[in-house]
Amino acid sequence: MERKSNNRCIKVFLMIVSGIFILSSGMYAQSGDVTVKGKVKDNNGEPVISGSVVVKGTTVGTVTDPDGNYELKAPENGILVFSYLGFITQEIPVAGKTQIDIVLGENTELLKEVVVIGYGSVKKEDLTGSVTAISANSLAKGMATSASDLLIGKAPGVSIITDGGAPGSAAKIRIRGGSSMKASNDPLIVIDGVPVDNTTAINGMANPLASVNPNDIESFSVLKDASAAAIYGSRASNGVIIITTKKGSAGKLKVNYSGTFSVSSKTDDIDIMSADAFRSFVKSKYAEDSPQVAALGTANTNWQDEIFRTAFSTDHNLSVAGAMAEKIPYRVSIGYTNENGILKTSYLDRWTGAINLSPKFLDNHLSVQLSVKGIYNTNRYADAGAIGSAVEFDPTQPVYSDNSEYGNGYYMSLKEDGTPIDIGLTNPVAFLNEKRDASRVRRSIGNIQFDYKMHFLSELRANLNLGYDISKSIGWITIADNSPMSWVQGNFKRGFGESRNYDQLKKNHLMDLYLNYVKEISRHKFDVMAGYSWQYFYRSESNIYPYSEAKRHEFGEAYYKEGDSFKTESYLVSFFGRFNYAFANRYLLTATLRNDGSSRFKDNNRWGLFPSLALAWRITEEAFMKNRNLLSDLKLRLGYGITGQQNLGNGDYPYMSKYQYSKPGANYYWGDEKIQLIRPSAYDSELKWEETTTCNIGLDYGFLRNRISGAIDLYYRKTNDMLNEIPVAAGSNFSNVLLTNIGNMENKGMEFTVTARPIETNDINWTLAYNVSWNKNEITRLSADPGSIFRWGGITGGTGNQILVHHTGSPYGSFYVYKQIYDADGKPIEGAYVDQNKDGVIDGEDPRPYKKASPDMFMGLSSQLSYKNWDFNFALRASFGNYVYNNIQSNREAYGGAWLMDPTGFLKNRVNSATYTDFNQAQFMSDYYIQNASFLRMDNISLGYTFLKPLKGLESARLYATLQNPFIITKYKGLDPEFNNDGIDNNIYPRPRIHMLGLSLNF
Repeated sequence: MERKSNNRCIKVFLMIVSGIFILSSGMYAQSGDVTVKGKVKDNNGEPVISGSVVVKGTTVGTVTDPDGNYELKAPENGILVFSYLGFITQEIPVAGKTQIDIVLGENTELLKEVVVIGYGSVKKEDLTGSVTAISANSLAKGMATSASDLLIGKAPGVSIITDGGAPGSAAKIRIRGGSSMKASNDPLIVIDGVPVDNTTAINGMANPLASVNPNDIESFSVLKDASAAAIYGSRASNGVIIITTKKGSAGKLKVNYSGTFSVSSKTDDIDIMSADAFRSFVKSKYAEDSPQVAALGTANTNWQDEIFRTAFSTDHNLSVAGAMAEKIPYRVSIGYTNENGILKTSYLDRWTGAINLSPKFLDNHLSVQLSVKGIYNTNRYADAGAIGSAVEFDPTQPVYSDNSEYGNGYYMSLKEDGTPIDIGLTNPVAFLNEKRDASRVRRSIGNIQFDYKMHFLSELRANLNLGYDISKSIGWITIADNSPMSWVQGNFKRGFGESRNYDQLKKNHLMDLYLNYVKEISRHKFDVMAGYSWQYFYRSESNIYPYSEAKRHEFGEAYYKEGDSFKTESYLVSFFGRFNYAFANRYLLTATLRNDGSSRFKDNNRWGLFPSLALAWRITEEAFMKNRNLLSDLKLRLGYGITGQQNLGNGDYPYMSKYQYSKPGANYYWGDEKIQLIRPSAYDSELKWEETTTCNIGLDYGFLRNRISGAIDLYYRKTNDMLNEIPVAAGSNFSNVLLTNIGNMENKGMEFTVTARPIETNDINWTLAYNVSWNKNEITRLSADPGSIFRWGGITGGTGNQILVHHTGSPYGSFYVYKQIYDADGKPIEGAYVDQNKDGVIDGEDPRPYKKASPDMFMGLSSQLSYKNWDFNFALRASFGNYVYNNIQSNREAYGGAWLMDPTGFLKNRVNSATYTDFNQAQFMSDYYIQNASFLRMDNISLGYTFLKPLKGLESARLYATLQNPFIITKYKGLDPEFNNDGIDNNIYPRPRIHMLGLSLNF
């Protein structure tokens, strides 16, 4: 009765909600039916409340009441299906009976779900670290060209922001905030056991997660705290994302096809003046006979309409899975994606292929896993500079002009003598049509893994993993001769296209070898693993700068400047071990140790030791919790660990004294011989590991047979000896900036996740998943002087303006601005700022850190609802406490001097807000432009219908429609509050709204 009283309110609510959707048996009463009553209990004798009772093969059903009772009409020869989350479903023939009582057995497999972790896997119930596991079934249904698209909003503590809407754009992934200022903040990506190198991307594949077709992914595991991630040592300071792809299995041959057709369009425009509004604005500020008014044209051009388009895209994927001769499970897949961007001329054309083989030999003692993935990309990149140009280009001028020999027919600003103004703006349409930036990328990731269970000692396994990741890119950047940009951009401005041809190569070779011993003795379980890892990284690039064929003949030379090339390599050697111990299946301990040696550091700093320790207590396994069925899972976790950082972001050997060739043109002539000079590079011979220490306390919970489940985590992370570039005194090194170890930074936060299944019946299933993350970041030390600041974050407009700062006591990437003074109506007063240091003058000592780009809190909500053959899904995200510097406004509001009209004679459009601020001169450093960028975004909404066995040989067909990016709610005054540019909004490729139709077939 105790369980009954504790659960009654909750389960009555579930019963009512379920009852709304379950069709009562009375609606389907037929002759030959009998009224069946009964009670459903669990294996402890307690009533099962809101359990499903359905007549098999029909929609006739009901749910049990708070006492476990049910009643319905059923055919005398029918079959009743009894089900409830967390229990094994049972089918009982009616056989004319009017009373059927049933006891449902617990489905213990739910808690024994296997989660992939570093160098192995573990049952979910035995996890001691903070790990989020996401299966393919819960991944977003929508257009996804990269695996990162599937993860957005799914995992607590994981922030994923794409670089806008460009096809194949990169993604900024942060797990529990950043831990470094200059070194990489990206998590380690492990794909089927191969840690990929995402330190430096190659052209054409900026996103390392784009190397896996989303349709091939089985699951993600996100290792967040050090106790979970420390097994990867120096590469895990920013967390680890493990991707496992789908495999074949014995049994019936399975063939799947999925395809989509989508239409993408822009959601909004940057709020700039129309041609008529611009004319009125200019005339309101300047006299009728002024040069500004005289420069106005007669056209009415919406430049944003000219550069954007409605884009059509398709995606097709085919997979075949089964087992050859019932002995060798396999899965083979091929995919094709044609994604066209909404910015004209941009597109991605991609072929992917994957092969997975998983045979077993020697009486199943030897398991072999062969995995090979290949990708072939062709890309054309639209120069995003066209967006900035479209915002600023004079709307009173036409797109084309036949009155000049310059610009290949595109309108250009000309001097009085009819030649191009060499500092003019590039015609936005010409930006796209007269420049071709294309690449072709081939990438393959693969490995073969041998797992041998010893014949003489079955508890001992040996695992050998040999892997590779090889990428090759070739590209061509061609600017047409006599195009507008050939006259106003680059180093020469002489009318020839400054073109570049390049090729890039990246190689990553891996060997892992470890032994694993697992033994259970009475109530004790031991799991010991020790291993060795070797990884090699290589990167090379070469560039040539050719004239066009016409210019080659005109100048008598093949290249307009000398080519360049480089090669670099590094090694990482590691020894690692892990010890797992469990007592009575309720007291758990995990200890790991990894010793990494990196060639990126000098001998005396080369090795780093990274330990971790985690404890867990499965409270629900205690005797005093055995009969409390309201609580189905409760586990307390404690973790501590240290991880390192060796992705320096400044080459492979920054500790070493090096010389490099000077820029082309910096030559010395020895007689008639031209000798290119070499110069020394700045270096710090004592560079060492950046280390991050993490403490974590977590609680995993489950209620109502895990009908409601989730986790709560609190964490503290401190990074010591941060790698950062700092200014150094002139003459003390070979540069005024040096990469060195300096300062400390802290991250502290909380994560909460809950998954609820309000309805679980034969016809209706509803799953809700919600997660929220809070993070506070603070730089606690930068140098011996606590008042030290390091400026960074260049902006558009002015000369050398930087809007971001590193400052002790402030978050990473705080904005550095003056405090604006406003009039009585709340309007900013031009040039009026608060005297922050109270010295009586407004000068460079008065700016202060103010707000930051990273959010205080972000959350995700997803819903999956199915009714019979229908399904309806959506995903929402929200971000709070993040701010943006609106550089579009700050650079395009002022009208005085050169801000509106360049002295050389061309006008520049203004944003509509210029009429409100009425600034004569630009106020770049005002906190007026630091704007709240919190938002609520609906990522996607999907509605689908599944046809069961519609044709012979076709098991199912799902037809669905998806709307991506349908709306966003925000106070931000710019186009989109979410982008990757350290919070500086000046030129982003907007995210499109996508309407998509999809079809999935299973044979």
